[in-house]
Amino acid sequence: MTEIVSRRRALGGLAAGAGGLLLAGCDRVAKTTTARSLFTGAEALTYRANRLLTARDALAPEYGAGDISPVFRSNGTAMPGGGDYAALLANRFRDWRLQVTGLVARPLSLSLDQIGRLQRRTQTTRHDCVEGWSAIGRWTGTPLGPLLAAAGLSGAARYIVFHCYDLIGGTPYYESIDLVDAFHPQTILAYALNGHLLPVPNGAPLRLRIERQLGYKQAKYIHTIEAVASLAAIGAGKGGYWEDVGDYAWYAGI
Repeated sequence: MTEIVSRRRALGGLAAGAGGLLLAGCDRVAKTTTARSLFTGAEALTYRANRLLTARDALAPEYGAGDISPVFRSNGTAMPGGGDYAALLANRFRDWRLQVTGLVARPLSLSLDQIGRLQRRTQTTRHDCVEGWSAIGRWTGTPLGPLLAAAGLSGAARYIVFHCYDLIGGTPYYESIDLVDAFHPQTILAYALNGHLLPVPNGAPLRLRIERQLGYKQAKYIHTIEAVASLAAIGAGKGGYWEDVGDYAWYAGI
């Protein structure tokens, strides 16, 4: 999944008319080692403050049917380019499987039909994209927490990593969350949007909905969920594609 416009570029666009030169200066400052250390520290402080002050099961706002956006645009990739995904799509995902691996006692391999028979949750929530747009959609899927419990999640696991079919510059997309968000009641693996099977541009056949974080954390086109003790061996070690290549914050809480 992509969020083509980085936060820095988005800020640059907002300020272009009234202070572009100033922002360009800020951009140069942001690239310095001192500034990067400051921003990283601020992210860690935000994460710790959120975990300290917010109840683990505090819910994101949910909306009524009348609030659903007429169009829920695609964020990032609209059609994964790999041949594997094309073959799965051509067969209507009959051969698709979700693998649950890593630090679990009982690795799982589940078809879409099997996932559809698991515990189900429907929630109407707002998606906030770092590109600057929002939309409200009704998502149906299975809660992630019970699935991890069924796989026998190890006590050594600290993060859940999502591996996806979409490629960005030839690199498969990946994201990760901590166990607080993994077991949050609104964190689901969604297979339906607004009462219909998930459209391809929105992440078919399965995507993550983690309602208390920004859009780029909501991995689409998932094929593997991996429980790990550390993010050091995931990509460049920051826990997500855009975190590694675009200076995005790993914790994108809202």
